[in-house]
Amino acid sequence: MRRTMTAESSTSQYALGKSDAERERLIRQAAFLNPLTERLFREAGIGPGQRVLDVGSGVGDVAILAARLVGPSGEVVGAERDLRSIARARTRITHAGLANVRFMECDISGISDGELFDAAVGRLILQFVPDPVAILRHLSQAVRPGGVVVFQEVSYVPVLALSAHLPLWSASVALAREVIQRTGANPEMGVALHRAFQDAGLPAPTMRMETLLGNAPDFALWIYDFLCSLRPQIEKHNVSLEVLGDFQTLSARLEAEVAKSNSVVPYVALVGAWCRKAAH
Repeated sequence: MRRTMTAESSTSQYALGKSDAERERLIRQAAFLNPLTERLFREAGIGPGQRVLDVGSGVGDVAILAARLVGPSGEVVGAERDLRSIARARTRITHAGLANVRFMECDISGISDGELFDAAVGRLILQFVPDPVAILRHLSQAVRPGGVVVFQEVSYVPVLALSAHLPLWSASVALAREVIQRTGANPEMGVALHRAFQDAGLPAPTMRMETLLGNAPDFALWIYDFLCSLRPQIEKHNVSLEVLGDFQTLSARLEAEVAKSNSVVPYVALVGAWCRKAAH
């Protein structure tokens, strides 16, 4: 598979940056999201012996998950444009004892055809690209007839609805959504997958939405973690943090609010969509 970059690919922006702190945040996030992703992959039919293309691999969490599903007889190829993320992913693959994963430095829209895959997958990727339909159309060309395309994206609407009883926590989520939207990303890409698949020439996808609920500190403070990665974008787009009070004490106040409520908060609403490419 050739590695190419295109003018189209250079316009895509990951709003949360490529810092070491963001890479570690992604690993913490994956610990919660992986069971949801694994269920979706199994439902879509990803299993032993298959070749899987993981787009926007980041630090390798989805690639690791897929590699365990396809087993030693299968292969996972991760496409990622950030070299430091690839280095982190390769280290993690080695520590996991997996020999069926390789990574290539390449933007999503720079993936050339020439090697067909049984599945193309991605998690929390399409919301950040300027033309997700073009990306889906491009990726479908790398999938064999009868293969599957599987993506998971977010929706903030149910998260805000489920946390309306917690003023500070819901204000934090609302602010994060506003910043994401100002960067040009789509905070409701999850629900938009239904139309995006079809506009890309794929069949209407099977879809599901899952939302984890909890109140343990490491669970409830995911929104603070997320806002920390968004700080450069918050400043760039002149979004006021006044509604959240002193940011230095925000994590403690969020934790106290959730604890006092004796209730649960949602950990992202993850929308999964998959379809099988036409056999002919």
